[in-house]
Amino acid sequence: MTVKDILDAIQSPDSTSADFAALPLPESYRAITVHKDETEMFAGMQTREKDPRKSIHLDDVPVPELGPGEALVAVMASSVNYNSVWTSIFEPLSTFGFLERYGKLSELTKRHDLPYHIIGSDLAGVVLRTGPGVNAWKPGDQVVAHCLSVELESSDGHNDTMLDPEQRIWGFETNFGGLAEIALVKSNQLMPKPDHLSWEEAAAPGLVNSTAYRQLVSRNGAGMKQGDNVLIWGASGGLGSYATQFALAGGANPICVVSSEQKAEICRAMGAEAIIDRTAEDYKFWKDEHTQDPKEWKRFGKRIRELTGGEDVDIVFEHPGRETFGASVYVTRKGGTIVTCASTSGYNHEYDNRYLWMSLKRIIGSHFANYREAWEANRLIAKGKIHPTLSKVYSLEETGQAAYDVHRNLHQGKVGVLCLAPEEGLGVRDAEKRAKHVDAINRFRNI
Repeated sequence: MTVKDILDAIQSPDSTSADFAALPLPESYRAITVHKDETEMFAGMQTREKDPRKSIHLDDVPVPELGPGEALVAVMASSVNYNSVWTSIFEPLSTFGFLERYGKLSELTKRHDLPYHIIGSDLAGVVLRTGPGVNAWKPGDQVVAHCLSVELESSDGHNDTMLDPEQRIWGFETNFGGLAEIALVKSNQLMPKPDHLSWEEAAAPGLVNSTAYRQLVSRNGAGMKQGDNVLIWGASGGLGSYATQFALAGGANPICVVSSEQKAEICRAMGAEAIIDRTAEDYKFWKDEHTQDPKEWKRFGKRIRELTGGEDVDIVFEHPGRETFGASVYVTRKGGTIVTCASTSGYNHEYDNRYLWMSLKRIIGSHFANYREAWEANRLIAKGKIHPTLSKVYSLEETGQAAYDVHRNLHQGKVGVLCLAPEEGLGVRDAEKRAKHVDAINRFRNI
């Protein structure tokens, strides 16, 4: 039995659930990995100098044991998120520490503590097997997966699963991720694949779409409402492109911050009108490594008000971190909200607290999304209200280059990876709905 037999079954229009259940599993499959014995390979190098192409491997690995409440999924396509970049350059620390800690939790989680880490936190594919206790999904189901892995044995996670003490991000803090031909997930990570999208399009939104939904729309995040002015950093990027769409779809006014005219054009294509090209306008929020420049905050705030008719922003969608955080706190309106989910330019944020406390502003930390939020975000994709922002697709063999492009910010939107899918464009089951939205679906491809 080989993965080709699985692919043949997926591509056959006559395959039934029983057919998939009867398929023998292969002994091994191809997967993108990093190796535990290479975690020091970039020691002493600056972050920007670290090259994911040197640390990312394509290996043959054994199929993991299937446990209760879990599913094995044949992965047709995946995508690269920033957490895969962090994993590949072993920053801010090696992910093997995550796997070691998870491996100590139970006999079953020992499977995750391996000398290699199969990475990737997105997938679109087909269920091959389900473990005991799984009733909602069956072999042959076409699915996407969100990346929240929880144990839910503590009361802490039952109001909001992101607060579970054993909350992890699949493919980053667990093993057997989505950049592979087969993936192991908890069954409550599975959601229906949107029928009007190809495999690679359906795989692209997962992590970033759900993250942006919680951060901006959910009551656990900023709770955006109609008419809000929303400052969105990196508005054409992986996260920002979904935040921009949520703002527009929700009746808010996105103020899109980008770093080039090409990225500004993408925002205009999405429907945004208020755009700041921070490169062209030459904002320098730091005088040097240790000193910020409040005059630049003020210049930035004045520019925002020019675009909003004199209003300050109600919400700042933050993820660059250190480079922008002081400016973000400053430009937010009195009583407004800065919501942060990442720190791609550095984790040590500095801001002038007078502008926070005396103006009653709030900083909210937001991390991925709970199951309900991920489901709602995926539902909006399925309904054609929010669209994938896929710009380029790589083969599994080219994942190192894909991660390099994301690391060096050479990409727009999201970059996809074909796993079992032999070519792009496969997997569409609702051509009529696709035809209605095809221009929006291809918006980032036509740059």
